[in-house]
Order: sequence, then C-alpha cells, then structure tokens
Amino acid sequence: MQDPRIVKLADVLVNYSVEVKRGNLVRIVGSTVAEPLMVEVYKAVVTAGGHPYVTLTPDECSEQFFKLAQKHQLDFVNPIAKYEMSTIDCMISAWGGTNTKHLSNVNPGKQARASAARSPIVSIFMRRSAIPKGRKDRLRWVGAQYPCQAHAQDAEMSLSEFEDFVFDACLLNRPNPAGEWKKISERQQRVCDYLNKAKEIRFRNGEGTDLRVGVAGRRWINCDGKANFPDGEVFTGPIENATEGIVHYNFPAVYGGREVHDIRLRFKSGRVVDCSASKNEDFLIKMLDQDRGARILGEVAIGTNYRIQRFMKNTLFDEKIGGTFHAALGASITESGGKNKSGLHWDMVCDLRDGGTIEADGKVISRNGRFTKANWPQPA
Repeated sequence: MQDPRIVKLADVLVNYSVEVKRGNLVRIVGSTVAEPLMVEVYKAVVTAGGHPYVTLTPDECSEQFFKLAQKHQLDFVNPIAKYEMSTIDCMISAWGGTNTKHLSNVNPGKQARASAARSPIVSIFMRRSAIPKGRKDRLRWVGAQYPCQAHAQDAEMSLSEFEDFVFDACLLNRPNPAGEWKKISERQQRVCDYLNKAKEIRFRNGEGTDLRVGVAGRRWINCDGKANFPDGEVFTGPIENATEGIVHYNFPAVYGGREVHDIRLRFKSGRVVDCSASKNEDFLIKMLDQDRGARILGEVAIGTNYRIQRFMKNTLFDEKIGGTFHAALGASITESGGKNKSGLHWDMVCDLRDGGTIEADGKVISRNGRFTKANWPQPA
C-alpha cells in the first residue's frame, strides 16, 4: 500500500518547489529504489499539464563505469546531457539507493577526471538556475530524499523511523506544508537581508576553526524548499580570493560514495593551501586537484532547519542542521554572484552548537548555534 505521505511529497515538489506549468518539459531522475516517488511525481506533472519523462539510474551503472571506463570515456562530455540541461524547464530528482557506499572502492583519480569533464554541464546548470524568477529560460529544479533502507542504515535508524524523520523535516505532517515553508521563508529572508549588507563573515569554534570569508557585494539566497526538500539554509558565493584561515570539519564529509573524516583546510588568498584528513585523505587531495577551481570556496552557508538536529551521513539533511555552517569547495552557484568554476561542488559541514560563533563584520549574530535575533529562525 502506498504511503500517503509520498503522494503529498510529490504534490509539494511539483506544485510548490518547481511550480510546473502547462507545457513544461520536466525531467524526473532517480535510482530504481526511488521508483514509488518518481511515479507519483510523474502523475502530478501530468495533472499539472506538463510533459514528464523519467531517467532511471541504477547504482551499479555508475560503479561499473568507474571500474571499466578508459581515459577517453572519462573525458567524454555527453552532448545529449548538455542539450538536455540547456532545454528542460524543470528537473525533479529523487535521491535514494540500495547502497550508499557502492563507489567507495573505485579509483578516486577516475572520479576526479570524470567530475572535471562534467564541468561544462555543471556550468549550464548553474547559469540557468541563476536566471531571475519568471524568465522562461530559467531552470527550476529540486531534489528530495526518498526514504530507503540504505540511508536509514547510515542514519542508524529503522526504515519506519527514517520515514518519520524525513517527512517531519519536510513538514508533510502539517495540513498545508507549502504554507509552512512560506512562513519559514519569511524568517530566513530577514537573515539574508541583514547579511546582504555584510562585508565579511567569520566562523569560530573550540576545535580550531577560525575562518574569515569575504562576501561584500554578494547576494545571500533564501533556501525555502524551492531547490532542496527538505530545505533550511541561507547561502552566498564568497569572493574568490577573500577566504582566510582554518576550518576543521567535525562531521565526516560525504562525496562520491566516500566518507572523509576530520578534514582540516587552511586557506590563503581564497585557495586551500594545506589539507589533511584522518580517513580517505588521498581521495580528498585528488578531488581538490581535479581542476583550478576545486580549491576555492564556491558557497558558504548557515543551516537553519532546527527540526534536523543529528548527523545523518546525508548531505541533504546535514547541511541544513540548525546551528551549523557549511562551505562547498568548487563551483559557485551563479545566482549568488559567485564566479568560481569547477567540476566539483562538495559541501562540508561544521558544528557550531558547542561554543561556536558566527560574526558579520565583527558583530556576533549566532552563538552556540542560535541566532541572536528572535525573529530569525529559532529552535521550536
């Protein structure tokens, strides 16, 4: 029997997140595990008058590609994928898989090479996503977690517990989820309005993090369920040569099916000049060396979803944890004014809830993971 919350999730994704209109071409993509959500999204797109098509991506295909591909295949830029990214109106991704570690033992050099080759496609995605709302050529996209056993295991939950967690974080237990996300949007917009006037953001905690990020003239984006679902963050694109200091990521950073632990990065004039990790350091270095832009921050963000309070080994949720900040090495999200280009976009999360602070131009705006202004996002 279909979980009615899946139907509700599909409705929110189609009609709130990407706002499918009559005649829109909508790509629905996900693994075979997420088929129940993809079917409901398909039905909702048809009901909205759009033209849906489905791309199924079995986990084993990517594993076999990295095991078997030769250099010319790793470097190949698929012209169909480029055309698709240039043409579709909306993209809805259903995230889930049978094994979140299925790429853990593939050659990291191959992963880095293939990631660099995708840079032209990533650039099209970033450019179209940054087009102002209301313009016909803007790409509207959203990604959502489909509750499945693999991610439940990573989160150390039963499947039913993980389902409840996901749907609660999405506010699907409310009579009008879209209305609730609009209220969240109002609080987050106050943070963005304040930070849009700031020149520098500084993050500090008791574990060695002291990172200063130049943001003058960059735009802070209010993430209110229109791109990720669940959502709950504000972010911007840092000035490319204005990141200084050290960050110690006290949560493992997950990318390409691998966990990298205890990452420490030292920045000078915007670039990572020194890095270390206690696990998978070789993978970290290869990712940072894949192209010129991979050692530069493309995003810095503050998590505002206080319904998410535990680390899940799932970036969708972890980067939203209320009381954390995260920064992404690699490609900037153009909408924020960022200019960095790379085949990489790797979000890494740092906890500030135990003695951490965030300062904007020297003024503390968050202490111990809580904003200092009462009308900004706060724990329930």
